Amino acid sequence: MSEEASNKKILVTGGSGFIGTNLVNELRSRGHKVIACDLLNHELPDYIRCDVRNYRHIQRVFDTFGPFDYVYHLAAEYGRWNGEDHYENLWETNVIGTKHMLRFQEKLGFKMIFFSSAEVYGDYTGQMSEDAMENNPINDTYQMNDYAISKWAGELMCMNSAKMFGTETVRVRPVNCYGPHEEYNSYRGFVPKFIYHALHDMPYTVYKGHKRIIDYVEDTCRTFANIVDNFIPGEVYNVGSRPEWERDIKEISDIVLGTLGKDDSLVTYKEAEPFTTQVKKIDFSKCIRDLNHNPLVSPEEGIQKTVDWMKWYYRLDTKTKPMVETTA
Repeated sequence: MSEEASNKKILVTGGSGFIGTNLVNELRSRGHKVIACDLLNHELPDYIRCDVRNYRHIQRVFDTFGPFDYVYHLAAEYGRWNGEDHYENLWETNVIGTKHMLRFQEKLGFKMIFFSSAEVYGDYTGQMSEDAMENNPINDTYQMNDYAISKWAGELMCMNSAKMFGTETVRVRPVNCYGPHEEYNSYRGFVPKFIYHALHDMPYTVYKGHKRIIDYVEDTCRTFANIVDNFIPGEVYNVGSRPEWERDIKEISDIVLGTLGKDDSLVTYKEAEPFTTQVKKIDFSKCIRDLNHNPLVSPEEGIQKTVDWMKWYYRLDTKTKPMVETTA
């Protein structure tokens, strides 16, 4: 890495979140000056509280710490059912918050990495390459929930800003990222849900017939961090794990149970969940080509690391600290 590339000043919105925490750690390990902002009241260096729904909050971030070379815009409300139950927060954060950030980008000229989601593909049954949205008519197979719709709206706003104001943005579509620093709540994905419930001997449901590629967060964040050194304005990338690591969701549940030494008496099996993609066939060739994406952690190893972190975080095993970073 060149000296120029190793000394960028970077803002990470949502920097105290699951992906954000891991990304901040990765960027700092490469020598970048990183400022994190989020909703939490942290007393940490190079951190500032900010709600991206509030233009004044973002202005304060730039006035206090700017200017920035790059902004990783992760701050978002996550998840389909979260978006149904708290749709005001979802639309204000994911759409209005992104519009605020674009206004600052148009004025200040920083490069941005916008975090969308593979959910924008909805239940599209073909190969989910990045140009699927352009080459196929948009119909009710796309964006089957408000979360997905809000992420696609964010992408459209980024593309519109580039045309109107010449802003430079790379869009990324993460795929089922999981790992340390993902605290459990009922709106989280199936991996932390399975682990948390199994750890606490709580029942959970597995829907049959769904297959997913899950991507360990440290693999994902290495690729996201590589964007700084390989920034191509206007590009969009699927970022996920190896296709050969695709698993039936029941298999993932079985890995969790096997890791914890438990049987499936906790599990209720149901038929495929409605309004949820059954099988995602995702093309990662672009991020491999442009961003040196190279996942190293298999589902079995990644779930073990995540179990270790959750045991430590929830004080179920206070003797051993997991072999991962645990600071924001």
